[in-house]
Amino acid sequence: MLRLLLSTALAAGFATGLAAQEITVGAANVSSYLDPGRDHSNVGSQFYYNVFDTLIDKNHDTLGADWQPALATEWKLVDPKTMELKLREGVTFQNGEAMTADDVVFSLNRMYQATFPPYVVRSRDRLSNFVKAEKIDDLTVRISVEKEEPLWETLLNLQQVMIIPEDYTKGLTGDPKVAEDDDFEAFSLAPVGTGPYRVAEFIPGERVVYERFDGFWGEKAPLAKATVQQIPETASRVTALKTGEADIITNIAPDQLAMIESDSNLRTVGSATPLFHVMIMNVNHPKLRDPRIRQAMSLAIDRDTLNEALWLGKAVVPDSHTYKEFGDLYMPELKTFEYNPEKAKELLKEAGYDGSEITFDTHPTYYTNGMLAAQAITEMWKEVGINGRVNIAEKWSGGSPDLMARNWSNPMYFADPFGSFGVMWAPNGPSEGEGRFNTDEDYAKIWERFRFSKNVEARKAAYAELMERIKQDPPVLPLYRPFESWAMRKDVVWAPKPGHIPYVLDFRAGSISFASN
Repeated sequence: MLRLLLSTALAAGFATGLAAQEITVGAANVSSYLDPGRDHSNVGSQFYYNVFDTLIDKNHDTLGADWQPALATEWKLVDPKTMELKLREGVTFQNGEAMTADDVVFSLNRMYQATFPPYVVRSRDRLSNFVKAEKIDDLTVRISVEKEEPLWETLLNLQQVMIIPEDYTKGLTGDPKVAEDDDFEAFSLAPVGTGPYRVAEFIPGERVVYERFDGFWGEKAPLAKATVQQIPETASRVTALKTGEADIITNIAPDQLAMIESDSNLRTVGSATPLFHVMIMNVNHPKLRDPRIRQAMSLAIDRDTLNEALWLGKAVVPDSHTYKEFGDLYMPELKTFEYNPEKAKELLKEAGYDGSEITFDTHPTYYTNGMLAAQAITEMWKEVGINGRVNIAEKWSGGSPDLMARNWSNPMYFADPFGSFGVMWAPNGPSEGEGRFNTDEDYAKIWERFRFSKNVEARKAAYAELMERIKQDPPVLPLYRPFESWAMRKDVVWAPKPGHIPYVLDFRAGSISFASN
């Protein structure tokens, strides 16, 4: 609950009020670990920005690339494949250790030269061009890449390269001079960063408690304490808000908004989130190897009807895997995905579909409206002759050879097609790595042109080719950008910022305040 703990003091003849604010957030989900390097989940993305810093930050109030100093105060290319960064002096980790160039090199190389399996996955899907970081002196580091990098600042602003303390991490288990896998596992349960809040308590899958870190190098955190408590059921989250047990709640579907807004003590904020809820299809399942069957599964889904029924028309249904946030690389002219049930029926007939059951996996609560969408999709399949069944799967099934279809999300990790489609569907990315998607030499060549071309038109042309490949042999269908909402007490002034990746709970200075009643 929101508690304004007021005290007064007199100094130099003036009365000063000191307010210590605490809030409780009722969240649909809480992570089972907290490590920004290994994580890229929607749930995990909520938690890192309060605790950790990157070398380069950005203005999160805007969509554009307004880069700002953070743990690095300046940066420049010393040659086309090497960037040099000057580090901020006087930065302290939340355990009291001073941040040094050694910590920066350790943090970056744990990702660039990853050996811990979860880091290897994240390194491969977004950091594979980075070779190493090296210390030049106590306040200078250099980073080298394999190919000339068109997205330097973007990729140094990623959550995965937030800075962590070397000595603390190595000392968690085993040999204190060696970074071992067990050290990183232990770190994920007792994280330490340089941000404005420290993790005072973490109960995996249940609760995260932040406390203000007075040794923060930047502007003081506005909250003394923030507790994020998992409350899986929407009705229970709303009840917690109404009774004062929570001050903010997450993941509110549109059909709940009117009821919340009818309470004069509450308010809501929301938008079409820069993330796609998607249906993925296992191209290697024996029953789905014929692309015509997967085309039919996609063509049978009336996404506009899903939007109206589940999101009251507030979601955004795309024609291709593209976002307005991509700027010059936004490509709404591509028509990769459509609704065409008659064509779906024809393709099923051509493919000789024999009526075999096709399962659609879904977690019961992970995605807002995820279960309802799964049920509606299997009903739409039935209309074209596909025998579908919803399979409730508490655990991730995307890497199982038995997977046929399921819901997933493709967030916009950064404002570039590489930052959403690319992270998920690049050669050797997580989709191919989990065995449900295939690329070939031609796909890889197109990808290289898209990823490393410096000319925007060349990148757009290559991306159009990738989308044509996806259309002809589909592994994915973006359903919509969900309209996600947060609800809160009326005196809490907070909203998700447009420049963040989805779902970040940003409680830094300038991001949350309290209105007087």
